[in-house]
Amino acid sequence: MRGIRRKEKSIESEEEMFAVIEKAKYVTIAMCQDNEPYLVTLSHGLDRNKRCIYFHCAQEGKKIDILRVNNTVWGQAINDGGYIDGSCDHLFVTTQFKGTVTFIKNIKEKEQALRVMIHHLEQYPEKVIAAQITPKSLKRVNIGRIDIHFLSGKKSKEVIISI
Repeated sequence: MRGIRRKEKSIESEEEMFAVIEKAKYVTIAMCQDNEPYLVTLSHGLDRNKRCIYFHCAQEGKKIDILRVNNTVWGQAINDGGYIDGSCDHLFVTTQFKGTVTFIKNIKEKEQALRVMIHHLEQYPEKVIAAQITPKSLKRVNIGRIDIHFLSGKKSKEVIISI
């Protein structure tokens, strides 16, 4: 795999790359069917120990159709530091990942995945967990798991004027 051209911007630490995914409000994943790309943005939760990202979605739709045929995805999480007016530069930190998607059927894993996502998204997770995770909701919800096989990261810590 080709590396990052601007080595001074490369993130080498897997710990730092996972931190970017954890801090991001959402991730975007790209998939492909019949040589046509398709891109979606997802709310998510990261399980570092299992090296996976969980997301929830509908039981049917274009994303599901594509992933049933080709479950390989490329994704990105970004923490945007904003454009620096007058310097033609942007401050950011991003992690890209490659993985495979599996839709979870096991109720215990679904519950764990929902807990991971709720802890990522909610300020007061225990309240939401008590209200939202029920036997009925666990049967109904569709949870995808992206097993991460590759990570890379890039960051811009300071303003760099490129000519």
